[in-house]
Amino acid sequence: MMDWTDRHCRFFHRLLTRRALLYTEMLTTGAVIHGDRGRLLGFDPAEHPVALQLGGSEPRELAAAARIGAEFGYDEINLNVGCPSDRVQDGRFGACLMAEPQRVADSVAAMKAAVSVPVTVKCRLGIDDQDTEESLDRFVDGVIAAGADAIVVHARKAWLQGLSPRENRDVPPLDHDRVYRLKARLPNFPVILNGGIRTLDEAEAHLAHVDGVMLGRAAYDTPSLLLDVDPRFFGEPAPFNSAHAAVEALIPYIEREMGKGARLHDITRHLLGLFRGVPGARGFRRHLATEAVKPGAGIAVLREALAMVLDRSREPAQTRAA
Repeated sequence: MMDWTDRHCRFFHRLLTRRALLYTEMLTTGAVIHGDRGRLLGFDPAEHPVALQLGGSEPRELAAAARIGAEFGYDEINLNVGCPSDRVQDGRFGACLMAEPQRVADSVAAMKAAVSVPVTVKCRLGIDDQDTEESLDRFVDGVIAAGADAIVVHARKAWLQGLSPRENRDVPPLDHDRVYRLKARLPNFPVILNGGIRTLDEAEAHLAHVDGVMLGRAAYDTPSLLLDVDPRFFGEPAPFNSAHAAVEALIPYIEREMGKGARLHDITRHLLGLFRGVPGARGFRRHLATEAVKPGAGIAVLREALAMVLDRSREPAQTRAA
């Protein structure tokens, strides 16, 4: 999720779940090798466990970028072979690499040789006119032989010809059953399902067939659902008993980051969907969207927005049940 799951987003999401594995936005090998590494790769220790997602097509460059990521302390290096963005295709990486399974396998082998942390791959069912049964099996078998530790499959094809990146998120039909069949064929290899999963009920149903579930836009658009991840899937209490409490815990981080030059909106833009469906949510979103972008906006803006939302965790239990 390029330009979305930045370090501010991840720090906030970590306040909602201690156990879920967080992923960075995809970074290109060129940016990692030649760019401002502190700005691009820096993260708060509280974010662990966190995976670095890379985009690239040259095995040596991917190995170098993976090594840099491991040195920064990332818990996993993930090669993205699923993004259909025009920018990605122009750079010859992302989903277009599903047409070059040997290159992907060579890249995985190079990355594995460079780092000791897990190396995983995120892909689609296939691209354009590929047969998803044959091509996906061949692709996955190649990355397994190269040493990959897990595969994450977005259960849609990517149509690189004829659909925009936005359309590729919704138009190609979902085929979760195809990922189930992949897992059934590979009982001893971790297969994680991604794509079209909107609720934790859906995630739990999928976990009867695969080893893990990746939430992308659902977690970003409705981050409060992450508060139920630890109790539901790990048997542990949520870090906070309400979204309000999580926002209060975020305030010291915001103050610290603003002291380093960040703007309030850089962080609060990741909170806009937090209270979706709760009375006052519209006012919360509107206030942050209009006021947090203004020069000099500070914590008072966030507290004003927060005051507009009914904190359901503070209502009597019988009222909440109703």
